[in-house]
Amino acid sequence: MEEITLHTTNKTSRILIGERLDHLTKYLPSSTKIVILSDSNIIKFYKHKLPNYPIIEIGTGEGIKNLNTIDYIMGQLIKLEADRTSFLVGIGGGIVCDIAGFAASIYMRGIRFGFVSTTLLSQVDASVGGKNGVNYEGYKNMVGVFNQPEFVICDTSMLSTLPREEYIGGYAEVIKHGCIRSTELFEFLEKNVSKALSYDESTIIYCVAQSVKIKASVVEHDEREKGERRILNFGHTFAHAIEKISTLPHGQAVAIGMNYASYISYKLGMITKNDYQRIRQLIINFQLPVNFSFDTETLLDAMRKDKKREGEDIHLILLSSIGNAIVKPVSYQQLKTFIHDLREHQ
Repeated sequence: MEEITLHTTNKTSRILIGERLDHLTKYLPSSTKIVILSDSNIIKFYKHKLPNYPIIEIGTGEGIKNLNTIDYIMGQLIKLEADRTSFLVGIGGGIVCDIAGFAASIYMRGIRFGFVSTTLLSQVDASVGGKNGVNYEGYKNMVGVFNQPEFVICDTSMLSTLPREEYIGGYAEVIKHGCIRSTELFEFLEKNVSKALSYDESTIIYCVAQSVKIKASVVEHDEREKGERRILNFGHTFAHAIEKISTLPHGQAVAIGMNYASYISYKLGMITKNDYQRIRQLIINFQLPVNFSFDTETLLDAMRKDKKREGEDIHLILLSSIGNAIVKPVSYQQLKTFIHDLREHQ
């Protein structure tokens, strides 16, 4: 097991990589009410491993990540007589962690919480960093808070029960971390594709640990995404729009978004053609998509609903080299030109 500590202004968060769900009770406070929040899939496969605490069960999929689900959870917490000393544990993937963190942060003005992260996508990204929220009327993660969990258990043994597409999708975020901050991680991925795709645990733990270290370092410098933290959105400005107008899951949409952002970086002369081709090929080697069919106006309209918009500009994350990302404000007219170019040349 490897432990990484994330320090922010008001809280310290422990990320425990390779720890097991079976050991959850070691990290929970004593003499207080514990409530578990999880989804139907986790309860189906792992209920026999869950400690004997009350469980609030929610559904699965992006469609439940809304204020109606939060309303339901608030009602259940009241029925369970949870008070300000209670502790909420979110057990599941990124959606569960987002919802659990937000619910805990607003119930009685905030109760303590922690996560058991059960998907690769969540372990390398969604459960780490303290961004908790839900979608609102087509706007992704529009309603939410910044608040760190007390701990995140990344149980890599649970990844074997994931649908294959969901497991592979998690590597999009690992590739992202290599692209924006670590040539070492990027080169490791290039050399270890087959091990990663065959669930080699030492490879998984290395990928998770390196991703968490990169994200923790960025978050510690910019918890509330005023500057440097924006680089973690590499590929996501496109991805969130792609998710809105297609049925692609998050990881696959991020893969396409990274290819698009890398292509724009190349066209602007910021990275070499060889660097762009290496990024594109790595995405392909991980059995992830690099493009999809779209209408320019439809994609642009979806991107207008991105919360990273500021006035008539949107922050696009581009690369100056593999391992170095920059934030570039672009106008919607520029963005339209980029998107048209992508549509013509993908």
